[in-house]
Formats: sequence, C-alpha cells, structure tokens
Amino acid sequence: MRRFLAWVVPLFVCVLMFSGVGFAADAARGQQAAQTARGFIKELAHALRNEMAAGGPSGAMDVCSKLAPRIAGRISRETGWKVTRVGTRVRNPLLGMPDAWEQKVLEMFQERAARGESIDQMSYFEVVTEPDGKFFRYMKAIDVKPPCLACHGSEAQIAPGVRAILKERYPKDKATGYRLGELRGAISIKEPLQ
Repeated sequence: MRRFLAWVVPLFVCVLMFSGVGFAADAARGQQAAQTARGFIKELAHALRNEMAAGGPSGAMDVCSKLAPRIAGRISRETGWKVTRVGTRVRNPLLGMPDAWEQKVLEMFQERAARGESIDQMSYFEVVTEPDGKFFRYMKAIDVKPPCLACHGSEAQIAPGVRAILKERYPKDKATGYRLGELRGAISIKEPLQ
C-alpha cells in the first residue's frame, strides 16, 4: 500500500499543479482577450461618434459596415487571433453570422440578462475542441446604446433616408427593432492553441 501511495500522491499533485497552470493560462488569455475586445469597442465607438457628428447616421453606417471589419482585420493580424463581431440578429450574413459556439454563448448572455446581469459587463471564455483543433474562445457582449437606435431601432426611430439606404444595401436586414439596453451581439475572439 505504501508503495502505491508513494507513486499515486506525487502523480496527483502533478496533475493538480498542471491543471492549475492551464487554468491560470486560460485566465491570462481571457484578460488579454477582454483587453483586446475593449480596445476594439473603444476604437469603433470613437469613429462612430466622430462620423455621427460629421455626417449623421447615414455617414456612421459606413463605420459599422466598412471600418469595423477593417479594425477587426488589423487586430486579427496583430494578435494572430480571429477577431470579429457577431449579432443576435444579422444585417450582413457574410460578416455577422454567429457560428454554433457563438450562438450558444449569445443564448447564455440572453439568459444572464434575463436574470438581471448587466450586458455591458458580460463576457465568457473557454477552451474548445473543434474538428480543426483546440481553440481558446472568448466573447464580450455588446448592448444597444442610444446612438445604435439610429440604424438598429424601431422603424419609427430610423430616419427615412437611413431606412432607404438599409433597404438598398441589406435587402434581408434583420438587425432592426432593437430596444435600448438590449443584447445586440458580441465581439468574438478565437485563438488556435497548439
């Protein structure tokens, strides 16, 4: 029995130590991903405020449709991660459709919001195994702020000129009818692990 314990106890301690290291590494990745998502949101919000002041909602539409993917692309190249935005209701299916994991997390965010948690504070991460390998996945929830309603609000909140542009650019647009404070989507980050 002593021989068994002499072998099993050190093995158990090693397993605990290495699982703690993995958890600490995942927590550190989570902090890096949160910082990256906050930076993305801050840069996008700054551009939106400037464009809203200069050209109104119709001008700001280009920030979301053209500048946001460029910002995400630049951050992806700088970090080696896939950084994108996904929506609960999609305006452009080519750039905002959540994958199965992202849909699951958006549903979890909805449930957390229904229990009273602040959407602005919500994030989630985990390590997942997919057919292409193992990935660190992170999402930061985005809530609807007052300026968002100019393009994502009810029909009465969206100016006729903006509605016309939306109809022309996005004939299958589903990203309207949001209310202030509602979950709009998330910043999604995916990092391949070796």
